[in-house]
Amino acid sequence: MSKQRKADLALVLVTLFWGVSYYLVDLCLEELQPMNLNAFRFLLAFLVLAPIFWKKLRTVTKTDLLHGMILGAVFFAVMTCETFALTKTAASNVSFLVNTAIVIVPLFEAALHRKAPDHRTLLCAAVTLAGVGFLTLKGGFAGFGLGEALCLLEACLYAGGIILTGKFSQEGDTILLGMFQIGFLGLFAAIASPLAGTPHLPQNATEWGVILALALVCSCFGFTFQPVAQRYTTADRAAQMCAINPLAAAVMSAIFLQERMGVQGVIGAALILLGIVMHNYHRSGTKASDAAAESRETSRAA
Repeated sequence: MSKQRKADLALVLVTLFWGVSYYLVDLCLEELQPMNLNAFRFLLAFLVLAPIFWKKLRTVTKTDLLHGMILGAVFFAVMTCETFALTKTAASNVSFLVNTAIVIVPLFEAALHRKAPDHRTLLCAAVTLAGVGFLTLKGGFAGFGLGEALCLLEACLYAGGIILTGKFSQEGDTILLGMFQIGFLGLFAAIASPLAGTPHLPQNATEWGVILALALVCSCFGFTFQPVAQRYTTADRAAQMCAINPLAAAVMSAIFLQERMGVQGVIGAALILLGIVMHNYHRSGTKASDAAAESRETSRAA
């Protein structure tokens, strides 16, 4: 299996764990305020990873720290926007608008490289985004207010975070990058926690169990290994994998909450998978064309 395929598989697993985390977070938010929960979740994840990768920590550089702090700040802003957006608009609107990052990433990359965005990539992104719409907007989308504006800001920040992750993953140790990202995210959440409410410890075994699951599975694996995976894939590919997030959340709801996806949800799931397959086929075709062109140039030179 190629490194590209392994990276894609890792991103699928990362996004699946993010989808699972929505279900787990909902179990805690009635008792813990979001900043308080994020502080426990991410600082605990960092404390678990630190002794495991102690030898790597002994070789940390200023660049590793700086890049981790930048990504931690970006994803802290992402999660803060999401928290406040959920108090202003429906969760379905949040899920759809945040996933517009699927389209925003190739547009941002085109602007950074000063070239027109690839039309086929945009088509694949549009198909995937349509699938997210079918899956999440079952009650329709009405009005545009502060909540929706926060969602679009979050989508732009998320797109920027994906692009920065791809860039930073090429410039240092990816494990350290992921570790410091979650460490700083937890630190920023802990600093902001008193401003958002009265912080307190989890009160029962269920809350501690959920926080441990979020820290050990969703944060240790999900956040830490995204930079590792993005080292071997593209930012637009990573963005498209975001669509698996609401798909995983819908499947979790169907399994544990007995919520039916319905015909519209099934169509959405099919479109998401179609968009990902189309993008994968497009990348394979592009690589084959590039290889053929390189072979022709070599023949001519000979």
